[in-house]
Amino acid sequence: MPHSTRKFLVVADDSPECRTALYFAARRAQATGAHVTILATHEPSDFNHWIGVAETAKREAETAAEMLLESMAEDAEAITGERPELLLREGDRRSVLAQLLEDDPLISFLVLGASPSSEGPGPLVTQLARGKGLFAGRAVPVAVVPGDMDKAEIDALI
Repeated sequence: MPHSTRKFLVVADDSPECRTALYFAARRAQATGAHVTILATHEPSDFNHWIGVAETAKREAETAAEMLLESMAEDAEAITGERPELLLREGDRRSVLAQLLEDDPLISFLVLGASPSSEGPGPLVTQLARGKGLFAGRAVPVAVVPGDMDKAEIDALI
């Protein structure tokens, strides 16, 4: 971990805008001495009456989330030169995120990617923009990175 204990948190998903947000967070962390943290979530299964199916679905969701985290960790490490902190949690992404922000005072920045799609910027950015909040008791600055920004444009900002 670098000299600083500040963390820049990226919420993992398989969208291109998430990779853009990760690049921004890694470059900012590299420039400021912060550390990158990546959160992946998976939803609990709804197969309560079929325990075997529920366990299989949970394992598959965990495996997919672990693979996503590992891939994103490699990308971040290639930029910062250090392994990011990886977090895997079960539950609704918004609830897990709100709880994590409450529990970890070292998270100093939340970095989200906004989809350039006409369908909207994505669920977390939309929730944040509507003021419904991602924060329970502790507000954290948020950087919303346009998903169609390229690396050269991000580098010019850093």
